[in-house]
Formats: sequence, structure tokens, C-alpha cells
Amino acid sequence: MHILFIADPLESFKIYKDTTFAMMRELQRRGHTLAACGPQDLAWQSGGVVEAQVRTLRLTGDATDWFEASAAETPQPLRSFDAVLMRKDPPFDSEYFYATHLLEQAEREGARVFNKPRALRDHPEKLAILEFPQFIGPTLVTRSAAAVRAFHAEHRDIILKPLDGMGGMGIFRVKDDGLNLGSVIETLNRDGAETVMVQKFLPAIAQGDKRVLVIGGKPVPFSLARIPQGGEVRGNLAAGGKGVAQPLSPRDREIGEALGPVLFARGLLLVGVDVIGDSVTEINVTSPTCFQEIQQQTGFDVAAMFVDALEVAMAVTPTK
Repeated sequence: MHILFIADPLESFKIYKDTTFAMMRELQRRGHTLAACGPQDLAWQSGGVVEAQVRTLRLTGDATDWFEASAAETPQPLRSFDAVLMRKDPPFDSEYFYATHLLEQAEREGARVFNKPRALRDHPEKLAILEFPQFIGPTLVTRSAAAVRAFHAEHRDIILKPLDGMGGMGIFRVKDDGLNLGSVIETLNRDGAETVMVQKFLPAIAQGDKRVLVIGGKPVPFSLARIPQGGEVRGNLAAGGKGVAQPLSPRDREIGEALGPVLFARGLLLVGVDVIGDSVTEINVTSPTCFQEIQQQTGFDVAAMFVDALEVAMAVTPTK
């Protein structure tokens, strides 16, 4: 297969931990050919099809100069690739949103895109959990400062987060004393202009914010527990959390097996479900990570499971 990755600049990859790199490495190992571009390289003109300025890519196996790539070529139709993998990191801003519409147009023209562009739009990573109330803890989504205060009065120890954050950005904890609650509300809520998510604090965060990967509708048998360090409340690796791979608990497996088939049927080949204790806190669909950390600690080849699922998906004739 000829695979196009839509991703962040290749020069920015930290290949010792990057999941997109792990996908590329496994695809090349199996004899598939690679190309790459960024969302900014997508274009469409009436009378034509969605195209992109792409670079043909070959991995070298070197730890520093890890790829060789051609200069940007004549624009190529996305439908000329066997599969297009959308792996641009958040934030899910206006430009990301526009890119999903261009990718959906490419689908109408015959391209195969993973994760499916409409599914990316339909599953905002904070709000997607609302569909599965049986798996989440006490949660509030609101613009109302009064509602946030009432939620705190009920639950006493809460987490507040913006809906467009990533990597633990903008997450606050307010304990029983309510210290700085007003300031936190003002920072996130902006006088009612922006919606915030508020969740009851889950003490199980001390054992880690677990990333449960679901590929092709099936959970990977190991999660990565991202454990807060140094007094932090955030377990995110980007916020300094320590990643510890561990077998799925019975509850983790229950969650993965319940959500997996539903999300896969909507075109989400790869999903990262975040679980604290027994509760789902987020459902990540844009560019879920943790492949390499799990493989390095357990020996389980997550990238191979992903490419297996991609090859199976590509063998299925898409429904109109």
C-alpha cells in the first residue's frame, strides 16, 4: 500500500516515543511505501479534487537523521493513496476543523481516511464521554459560574478544564476550601463566554491516568498509567507524568470492549480512552499516543496491531 500521513512537521518528531513514527516504521517494515504532508498542504479547486503537496518518505534506521524525503512534489490527489492517516496533533482549532472538511471531500472522491473526518468532528475529546454516562464520574459542562460553584459545594474537591485543552493544559484542581475558585472560573469561563468541564476529583489519579488504546474496536491488552509527579495533579506525559505500562484491569477491559465496537463502527480505527480508577475522563481520537511506551515496557507490539487493523480495514469495501 501507498500510505499518506498528514502530521506535524517530521523534523519535530521525537522518534524514541512518537506513535506516528512507530506506525511508519511498521508499515515500511511490511513493504508499504510512505508519504507525508501537513494540513496546510491540502487544497481543492472547483473542477478538480482534493490534493496535497507531499514528500515521499523513507525511514533510514538512524536515530538522528531518521528519514529521507523528497522535496515537495507536484500536488497529488489524496485518492491516489491507498490510505490517508490523519495524525495531526491537537489543538482541534478552526484550521483542524477545515482540514476535516477537505478530507471528507477527498473521501467523496474515493480517498480512504483514518480516523474518519466526520468522526473526528463528531467526537470532541472532552465531550465525547457524555454519550457513555455509565462509565464516567460526576461531571458538569456549563458556561455558568453559579453552576460551577454549586457543583463544588456538592462535591467539595473538583477538577476544572477547558474543552480545547491538550496535554494537561489549563487544568485546575480546587479543594474543599474553595481557594481561588473564583479566579479559576474567571480564567476558564471568561465571564460566560467559554464553556468549561468540571469533574469530581478522583483520588485514584495517584495510581495514574490510564490510557487504554482501542484499535479496530478491540482494546490493547496493556494500558499506560500516567502517574503525576512532584505534587502535580496532572498525569499527562507532557506535564511531567511518569508512564507505567500495566495489564488492563477488568474494568479497563469492560470499558474498552463496550466503547470499542461503537466507535469503530463510526470510522474511528484508533481511539485512546483515558481512565482514572474506574471512570472514563476523555476519549482521544485526533492522534492517540503511547504505542512505544507500552511496547518498550511490555514487549507487546502496538504498532503491529494497528497495521494489522489498517490492512483489514483496507480490505473491506467502504459503504456509501
